[in-house]
Amino acid sequence: MQLRLPAAVCLLLASPILAARASQFPNPALDPKMTGEQTAVLAGGCFWGVEAVFEALAGVSAVVSGYAGGSKSSANSGTTGHAESVRITYDAAKISYGQLLKVFFAVAHDPTQVNRQGPDEGPQYRSAIFFNGPEQRAVAEGYIQQLNDAKIFPRRIATTVVTLDGFYPAESEHQNFMRRNPWNPYILAHDRPKLELLDREFPELLKRK
Repeated sequence: MQLRLPAAVCLLLASPILAARASQFPNPALDPKMTGEQTAVLAGGCFWGVEAVFEALAGVSAVVSGYAGGSKSSANSGTTGHAESVRITYDAAKISYGQLLKVFFAVAHDPTQVNRQGPDEGPQYRSAIFFNGPEQRAVAEGYIQQLNDAKIFPRRIATTVVTLDGFYPAESEHQNFMRRNPWNPYILAHDRPKLELLDREFPELLKRK
């Protein structure tokens, strides 16, 4: 049975910034049309909930939790310099890179927090966009500037935009964690509200059930 929380509870549990402003988010002004299978690597705190958010989007074929921002030999979460990240594989004809970023900023996490996300503290929980080409870099930097100029958030966005030097899948117990552990207390408190927010604010982007 799928747990569905009342809207009032979702607003209370989700970040007040995200809950209050999701519907106000503009589309990226720069979002070049692309075709074929593409990938995006994003970091927004614990990868369990971020993974679940992007798995719900139409056009997304796979989401893998992992580590980016450090070397392969030490890939882990903690003091290794890596950020908990997700690699999103998507059909660019069905969903654009800019739309993924819109969901990333509006639903998946609070991009104004520095080296933390909710109850999780440390650089492994930082907000980052790991671009794999000049087009992704231009869209990411342009959208951050657009959101800052529009004052969508009460504080400036802390998300860094950096080159993707490598992505390393996390241990098997972290993959599809929310789907396998829907009643986990952390999931119920911090991640389920994100899916409720996504369902309420961006139904047009969701996979058909």
